[in-house]
Amino acid sequence: MEVTVKQFVKEFKQQFQSMYAYSYEEGSNEQLYNALGLLVKNYISSYWKETREKYIKNSVKQVYYFSMEFLPGRQLRSNAYNLGLLDVVKEGLSELELSFDQLAEAEADPALGNGGLGRLASCFMDSLASLGMAGNGNGIRYQYGLFRQKFVDGYQVELPENWLRYRNVWETRNDKSTCMVRFGGNVWLEENHQGHLVPHYENTLNVLAVPYDTPMVGYRNDTVNNLRLWSAEIPVEEEANYHTIEETEPIKEITQVLYPDDSNYEGRLLRLKQEYFMVSAGVQSIIRHFRKYNVPRKNIPDKVAIHINDTHPALVVPELMRILIDEEHLSWEQAWEITFKTCSYTNHTILREALEKWPIDMMKELLPRIYMIIEEINNRFVENTLPLYGERITWQTAILQNGVVNMAHLAVIGSHSVNGVAKLHTDILMNDVLKDFFELYPERFNNKTNGITQRRWVHLANPELTKLIDEKIGENWKLTPSELKVFKGFEKDKDTLNKLTDVKLKNKKRLADYIKEVKGITVDPNALFDVQIKRLHAYKRQHLNLLHILHRYLEIKADPSADYVPRVFIFGAKAAPSYHYAKQIIKVINSLADLVNNDPDVGDKLKIVFFENYGVSLAEKIIPAADISEQISLASMEASGTSNMKLMANGALTLATLDGANIEIKDFVGEENLFVFGLSSKEVYELKANQSYQARELYESNPKLKNVLDALTSGTIPNLQDEGYALFDSLVNFNDEYFVLKDFASYVEAQNKVDDLYKDQNEWARKSLLNIASSAPFSADYTIQRYADDIWKVRSCVEEDEGVHLVDEPLY
Repeated sequence: MEVTVKQFVKEFKQQFQSMYAYSYEEGSNEQLYNALGLLVKNYISSYWKETREKYIKNSVKQVYYFSMEFLPGRQLRSNAYNLGLLDVVKEGLSELELSFDQLAEAEADPALGNGGLGRLASCFMDSLASLGMAGNGNGIRYQYGLFRQKFVDGYQVELPENWLRYRNVWETRNDKSTCMVRFGGNVWLEENHQGHLVPHYENTLNVLAVPYDTPMVGYRNDTVNNLRLWSAEIPVEEEANYHTIEETEPIKEITQVLYPDDSNYEGRLLRLKQEYFMVSAGVQSIIRHFRKYNVPRKNIPDKVAIHINDTHPALVVPELMRILIDEEHLSWEQAWEITFKTCSYTNHTILREALEKWPIDMMKELLPRIYMIIEEINNRFVENTLPLYGERITWQTAILQNGVVNMAHLAVIGSHSVNGVAKLHTDILMNDVLKDFFELYPERFNNKTNGITQRRWVHLANPELTKLIDEKIGENWKLTPSELKVFKGFEKDKDTLNKLTDVKLKNKKRLADYIKEVKGITVDPNALFDVQIKRLHAYKRQHLNLLHILHRYLEIKADPSADYVPRVFIFGAKAAPSYHYAKQIIKVINSLADLVNNDPDVGDKLKIVFFENYGVSLAEKIIPAADISEQISLASMEASGTSNMKLMANGALTLATLDGANIEIKDFVGEENLFVFGLSSKEVYELKANQSYQARELYESNPKLKNVLDALTSGTIPNLQDEGYALFDSLVNFNDEYFVLKDFASYVEAQNKVDDLYKDQNEWARKSLLNIASSAPFSADYTIQRYADDIWKVRSCVEEDEGVHLVDEPLY
């Protein structure tokens, strides 16, 4: 986009004055940010309009990505960068004696996700637009997002994350596209004069779904797609029926918080209500938009691809059936063929307990018409499958079992494609978690390894690294990530390695300053920065990291004069509010941090930093400064991971089990350029199968391990209540579900190898460079290209000379 600095300065002054009726010199950072954001959005708007019109005019097939989570992060910097205006904006603000960085910090970071699932969805939105593909996001506009995490005496406390306290300049309320969503009541079918069964509803709770649209800006290709988030409101015509504020709560609460506490019936009911609300509004909107193409309804799969991101939106299947049968008056067979060809499903978990199941009684009460359709889908599935595959497979794959609705089964049966998100994950789905479905539908299963967008996680988060790469290999890698492999040619170039080390040190100094500012902890930027940033869950094994830190602390206490490589262990993680054990792990880490960080015997040899309220903006500060990337989940448990990809792309060396996408990282960069430890997935499955694992034997036979575990309960770590005992019991007395103790010795050995390598800064930099140069296959652009080619059957709408230069996925 062509905007001069002079033009920008003039338009920014006008924008601010039109909003606030006084000069920009008097504005607060929040006001200045609002004016700047709206000005950038004005620049976007013409492309947004033209993109939408182009799709309709050319009858383009569109992808609709349904996800309960989207974690877009702050958008000002990203939008200005993708428009090609970032330098102009910075220069113009500098002329006005304003700091772009200060104004960017005033933007709220939308907490609309819990971690990798939501960030992946946002990376995919970025890639769809940057590849010039017609892609739309569909989710919920949560008023409070997940929660704002605070530590009080080391304990996690959840506070409302009111990210909408100030205006969200990027969203546009679209009142002309509202939809009505029905809950509860009574439903019955009556045949009309044409022989169609028509549903009749009474006593339903009617909720108005109001869409808020946000532009998804492609990288310098004039493409702007749409992220649509729905808000629940009272229908205008029914406002008179509500006499008190309390009566409006059942509607308002639908879009108040992400993932309400599901430890009780009411919380689970609300979560199901959220899922159907998002799905129904989204599918209604899609069918309404499809009519603009003016083609027969049988062509819906030729013009629409609906993607189910994990099981949360699985109700897409019966909702699309409902609309096609009840409102479009198609036969069951016609509706099912359209639905099956339109829908596709990504599974994101290996944990069976994470595959959603809803009580049949709850589904019947809340969504009576949807339950009727699910029941019919199940009956027809059983009727067709039983004679071909027998009772065992039929009943194990049925949607309705043991009083519950299996949402993963519904998604698999109703979709033409089912994919995992890393090679190992997909293999486990086919051979274990969804094995019976793989026997039924082998042609539906495929792998699509996750990816990240380098535009946010390297270009913007690490501008000095980006500048170094540009200097060495040119800028083609920004449009064609596979060009990064050329950077490998500099692995023995002293000048490049020195510059790479300088870039990392500058990033570490910035993070050290931030740590001092927000945590009051002084850390040495020359120390090794060891980073584990991800959702807090026992299978991700933050407590294995904890045990190693405690082991290291005890060794320093035993011999403070020994030569230790200084370490700063950095954590960022939220625990689900009802996940008591995860919150206990947080407390133990924080209490150990208080001990370690204030022990004069330790000094700079060891520091622990646990950031509060980890999210996208914090990740952008941490990741460029990381030396070690902790990817230590129990092998066979992590579907993919994406923090591993972000950290690798910024030159961190990976310390990992062979789990999720870590395997593919190893394959691309070479095992000699990362640190592998622990059980393999095969060994994990064997241990579980033969039930031979005895955690207490390890505790009693390994003196170092026993010393560490005893420190959890001996009072070594101050200010613990029962948290140390809880960890000890889970690991020793309850036989260590995730084999933490089994992997401990291997983990400590790998950590010692990390220390040895860090002493040779030249060799460390060489391996760091090779990781950066090998990270291109994990570009979300390549991931989306594979989805587009294999599943959605969509193509770029941008000519190559307009900015899309992506080539085939690089093979190293």
